[in-house]
Amino acid sequence: MATIFWDSQGVIFVDYLEKGKTVTGPYYAELLGRFDAELRKKRPHLVKKKVLFHHENAPAHTCAVATAKLVELGYEVVPHPAYSPYLAPSDFFLFPNLKK
Repeated sequence: MATIFWDSQGVIFVDYLEKGKTVTGPYYAELLGRFDAELRKKRPHLVKKKVLFHHENAPAHTCAVATAKLVELGYEVVPHPAYSPYLAPSDFFLFPNLKK
């Protein structure tokens, strides 16, 4: 499985989860730290700005460990409405651009 972090300018960071493994809260929190390091390298102009961060309501994303990491990083989480499978930003931006 691939986890892709992206913004309107393109892909920032990709992580490939080992086959048979599951994304857990601690794994996701560690992933957020690695993403932040890449974000600082690839988008240095955002270092002094508030980062708006959107992800779905998966348990690994909303657990205490991941939430604490997002607070530590200073990210503002944009809420994802519950039960809204048709609101997938990746369907409208990421996937069409990856096909190019």
